[in-house]
Amino acid sequence: MNAGWRRSEVGRTRDAGWQIGVSKTIDRPIEDVWAFLISPAGTAIWLGDGVTVSPERGEGYETAAGVRGETRSFHELDRIRLTWQPPDWSHDTTLQLVVTSAGEGRTRLGVHQERLAGAAEREQQRRHWQAVVNALVAALDQLS
Repeated sequence: MNAGWRRSEVGRTRDAGWQIGVSKTIDRPIEDVWAFLISPAGTAIWLGDGVTVSPERGEGYETAAGVRGETRSFHELDRIRLTWQPPDWSHDTTLQLVVTSAGEGRTRLGVHQERLAGAAEREQQRRHWQAVVNALVAALDQLS
């Protein structure tokens, strides 16, 4: 076993380093949640202003705030996987948004980020993605 890796460290894995996941069940059909996530309004909330998510693997993006990365995978009504790096970070991370059915007219939205630099960055990103998920839910509620 790698001496630098301890099972007792919450949020740290052997393969992906430090990671965080947040999720929420939304009272909307999966098609509605997906359509909003990839719309300009939805993308502005979770990724940032000024970009669209390309389904093309390797396609780069940079938000108005300077967050940059590229598409790793895009599976309609399922998941989007990107690299994600704010302008003040020296490393990129992997970000994944997943939608799954949670029963009739309900969707589970999950956000997972891995390859974080350490416990402090993990906690910062946990708070960030909780706020993002809450903002997405609030925006979806406004569409009703």
